[in-house]
Amino acid sequence: MRYDQIDSKLFIKNRKSFMAGMKPNSLAVFNANDIYPIGADSTMPFQQNRDLFYLSGVDQEEAILVLFPDAPKPEHREILFLTETNAHIAVWEGAKLDKQKALEVSGIETVYWLQDFEKIFFEVMTQCETVYFNTNEHYRANVQTETRDERFIKWCKEKYPAHQVAKSNPILQRLRSVKDPIELDLMQKACDITEKAFRRALKFTKPGVWEHEIEAEYWHEMIRNRSRGFAYTPIIASGNNANVLHYTENNQQCKEGDLILLDTGAEYANYSSDMTRTIPVSGRFSERQKQIYNAVNKVKKEATKWLVPGTIWAEYHKEVGKLMTSELLDLGLLDKADVQNEDPKWPAYKKYFMHGTAHNIGLDTHDYGILTEPMKPNQVFTVEPGIYLPDEGFGIRLEDDVVIQKEGEPFNLMRNIPIEIEEIEEIMNS
Repeated sequence: MRYDQIDSKLFIKNRKSFMAGMKPNSLAVFNANDIYPIGADSTMPFQQNRDLFYLSGVDQEEAILVLFPDAPKPEHREILFLTETNAHIAVWEGAKLDKQKALEVSGIETVYWLQDFEKIFFEVMTQCETVYFNTNEHYRANVQTETRDERFIKWCKEKYPAHQVAKSNPILQRLRSVKDPIELDLMQKACDITEKAFRRALKFTKPGVWEHEIEAEYWHEMIRNRSRGFAYTPIIASGNNANVLHYTENNQQCKEGDLILLDTGAEYANYSSDMTRTIPVSGRFSERQKQIYNAVNKVKKEATKWLVPGTIWAEYHKEVGKLMTSELLDLGLLDKADVQNEDPKWPAYKKYFMHGTAHNIGLDTHDYGILTEPMKPNQVFTVEPGIYLPDEGFGIRLEDDVVIQKEGEPFNLMRNIPIEIEEIEEIMNS
């Protein structure tokens, strides 16, 4: 891995917290992600199952983690199964984790090779009553490929039909949404890399460059700073492309007078950042562009203040909607009749701001978090209002990542990334 080794005390703590939420005499199983094929002998770059990584720090394919806090044998309370490394693998792929290195990374003392899994697993299954399965229950999940966890669940239910089953996801949703200080440091690192890449893009952008050329500048800066690259597919949307919310083609030429919406965040050590800025191709905003930009920035600043302990996510979005409605009235984009006659299920402001304002972020860009529960300190949320004007040929979105504090306003992990019009123009014209 490119990133510095993470202190294993994070993963030791995470496992302890997870096991505290398990039923008596139960065990939980977590599988690594597959390496997904493209065609012929080509594969997609490996990315680890975030739950397995959260609990072990192991960033290697085919790993299996078993947690059994009430195991009769103390050495079976935490078990890691790995592919046995050898000289052949070392030559062709690079050495995998050996047992000592696995201990250093994860803090798990009991490490077996994968060929021993079924034998050891049979032993522990005869000693437990309930098995926790790991399933993806994120509210945005749309998985069309059978995962390694899903294949394991089928196999386990067939081989051990008499066991009770439980879900690991509700425990992980709560745990993963509240970040440890080590995690916050990693997320700050991801945001700092994003800052460097954005400043590079500001210097590079001018009329005539192509969206994918700006994307290449980001890639260069991210990789040279030990990131794997973007935490998600980047949006480099010039002109009217900004009004396509998930525009990812990035294949158009940037024209003088247009704006470019840059939704671009680096990852670091599997942790995400998620930033959006909107900049002028020519280095200067027009008066109309400034008017809309300042309205979005005003909503963002006010909406950020409301990310405090006790806030309910759904209510937060309603309040931000009221803020945006006020701005759109001032801009003349809405009138009082639009608001008075609006459909409560799709308020008038949604014509110009149709998406949500905040989501959890962490190991996943849209991270785990139970949105019906009040916000807690050390949860990290994005703040991302926007106004989209296809008839005028531009859209503006601004987005930062902030950490909820015990008291007061949240801490902005992107506080050093330029956002004010004057600073963006100054850098672009320096």
